[in-house]
Amino acid sequence: MIKSELIARLVEANPHLYQRDVERIVGTVFEEISAALARNERVELRGFGAFSVKRRPARLGRNPRTGEQVHVSEKFAPYYKTGKALRERLNRKKPHAV
Repeated sequence: MIKSELIARLVEANPHLYQRDVERIVGTVFEEISAALARNERVELRGFGAFSVKRRPARLGRNPRTGEQVHVSEKFAPYYKTGKALRERLNRKKPHAV
């Protein structure tokens, strides 16, 4: 699902809201999550999951074309861990079709 599909589903489920308002709400939520991660803060959405930032230390890498060693600088990457309720929902046993 892409952002525009999410917005369309939310508008459909909430006909009392204008599409422009839903777009603003979704944009604000994503922006706040991004801003918190940029401040190295953890964002937890109960039942859904938690977003955090992982530090990847500097290391020696290898250029795949030449085989030459290259220095790869330290990086920070977003990390997502699913919440218990979402994990259980995804792993529910479904009856097999015969």
